[in-house]
Amino acid sequence: MKERVKQVKEVKKKSKINWKVLISCFIIVAIVAFLGSTFTSQNTNSQWYQSIKPSITPPNYVFPIVWTILFILIAISLYLSWIDSKDKTKIVVIFSVNFLLNILWSIFYFGMRNPRVAFIEIIFLWLSIFWMLVVTRKFSKKAFWLLIPYFIWVTFAAVLNFLSI
Repeated sequence: MKERVKQVKEVKKKSKINWKVLISCFIIVAIVAFLGSTFTSQNTNSQWYQSIKPSITPPNYVFPIVWTILFILIAISLYLSWIDSKDKTKIVVIFSVNFLLNILWSIFYFGMRNPRVAFIEIIFLWLSIFWMLVVTRKFSKKAFWLLIPYFIWVTFAAVLNFLSI
């Protein structure tokens, strides 16, 4: 009986949303999105980008839609990982590394207009997402599944990056 009461309390505790943490996760991810977009948005219609853009590249309007969805999923994954993890430091490190690499890709590709360096960097970004998947899977299956679209999209972005070299 005591064990059952304990299980019910754990379920209630897990089902309660920690709004402060959730909002913080969305703010952090929004900052990452904003920083990356400052290098990207002004260059997607440039003559330089149009001259190297692979033919399989989706129309420009697709990217902000996809990235908005991905950043929402990443923020929720960060929240779930934070809530479910007993190793908060590991979560901070893994997501921070990924966020930095995400921003750096925009700087290298669009800011510096250097697809070669950006391609090397996107490999590290891809590996950081893989690392996120491995780690989050241990803490939260939901957080893991929310990152799968990000992994797939960055894989596609790496192909586009490679083709633009």
